[in-house]
Amino acid sequence: MTETVQVVCPHDGTVNRLPAARLGDGPKCGRCKQPLFVGKPLELTTEQFERHLEESGIPIVVDFWAPWCGPCRMMAPAYEEAARLLEPHYRLAKVNTDTEQALGARYVIRSIPTLAVFEHGKEVARQPGAITSPSAIADWVRRQRAAA
Repeated sequence: MTETVQVVCPHDGTVNRLPAARLGDGPKCGRCKQPLFVGKPLELTTEQFERHLEESGIPIVVDFWAPWCGPCRMMAPAYEEAARLLEPHYRLAKVNTDTEQALGARYVIRSIPTLAVFEHGKEVARQPGAITSPSAIADWVRRQRAAA
């Protein structure tokens, strides 16, 4: 039996079930036919965050940030490049703590930027502060998976 993994479409939120071995083959959403991986972090609302958290079979890496935050803006290009390094085995996302204040409160985000890794709906790792190297972000994320 082939192992499958669920991937939430970044365009329409459809949950797609794929063979795990085919994640790197440029899969497209069964409903909207758009790519399931876009090579950049997804900007998520609370509702979208919940959908990805509950339905995704791949780890989700979230950058909790705010537009006025200098270190957040400084880290943004590296985080975007890290998405290209980590997809399709990880989904990178951004949550604006100014517009999604309830999520920031729920996860007790005390400083921004804060990176958090979620697997199977649970937070498994957290890193406060800016990381400005794409490879350092990717290395940190991969270490969290190895430690789990």
